[in-house]
Amino acid sequence: MSIVFAILLFSVLIFVHELGHFLAAKASGVQVNEFSMFMGPAIWKKKKGDTLYAIRCIPIGGYCAMEGEDQETDNPRSFQKAAWWKRFGILVAGSAMNLVIGILLFAIFFGSVYTAFPDTQVESFTDCSTLQGENALLPGDRILKIDGERLFTTDDFTTLLYIHADRETHDLLVERNGQKVELFNVPMLPHQHTEGDSTYSHYGITFKTVDANVFSCIGYTLKQTVGTVNTVRLSLQMLITGKVGLSDMSGPVGIVQQMSIVADAAGNWTDALLNLLYFGGYIAINLAVMNMLPIPALDGGRVVALLLTTAIEAVTKKKLNPKYEGYIHAAGMVLLLALMAVIFFKDIFVIFKG
Repeated sequence: MSIVFAILLFSVLIFVHELGHFLAAKASGVQVNEFSMFMGPAIWKKKKGDTLYAIRCIPIGGYCAMEGEDQETDNPRSFQKAAWWKRFGILVAGSAMNLVIGILLFAIFFGSVYTAFPDTQVESFTDCSTLQGENALLPGDRILKIDGERLFTTDDFTTLLYIHADRETHDLLVERNGQKVELFNVPMLPHQHTEGDSTYSHYGITFKTVDANVFSCIGYTLKQTVGTVNTVRLSLQMLITGKVGLSDMSGPVGIVQQMSIVADAAGNWTDALLNLLYFGGYIAINLAVMNMLPIPALDGGRVVALLLTTAIEAVTKKKLNPKYEGYIHAAGMVLLLALMAVIFFKDIFVIFKG
């Protein structure tokens, strides 16, 4: 059941993305030829006005097909005939919806689970900690940056140390008694702790907490959202620099598997559902960021193409044929599908190997 729910949740996140395009297109007066929930052959469809609404049999995503997206048409309500700022709004609306649903899922999870929210201000250290000392952290310090990267929540503390795991010392920027203080070459080595059959790493540091209320929940949710966006950026940076490879990437199959593992780790169905909502929020924000990358076929690539063609047309006073942009996006889509296929079979291999 956790796998079924994970598949449905992942599909809903993609559907919400397409819903953003649909609502923005309708609000902008652009004709939507079809708005479909899921993929594959239709099990239900109904035409209302110019739009065919459909529910299809494969529970993965959906799509919003607009008139004249990648080709010239005489229809005055086509996508290409709309003002550039309307097209811009339509293109970014999908990622905006993913971001909104991600924030909402985070808020539900944090509001339901947390009785206090961790702050980035140090409260105390354990005896095994390597962080304390005259040239290191002191109780009351608020950690602002690690190795030049901003901390938004305490989750970023372990994330940044993991990313820079090849270093035994780190440079910190802290707020101490209202002043910003730089600390250089601070030794930050994890301590291995064994409890029963489990062994985990920790740095011997305790952070202060803030009592949970509506305002602290909203604040922590927004910080966690910004921190997640920053984590996606750092992950892409690691991919480009070669610190991580294709084996570290996951597609829909791998994501659903991880969501199922997160749900199964919970003690009851309520906790499993909440864990899935948190993971769903994390994936939604990832989708929002990834879709805005300047890559052909993705919304970000279309936004870049829109801005470039608008600028060129403003200078030359000539309308560019959208079919050439369509060729570029088609080529990008082929490459993306090829990458997705490789990741898909990699995820399947990992599952069967496990």
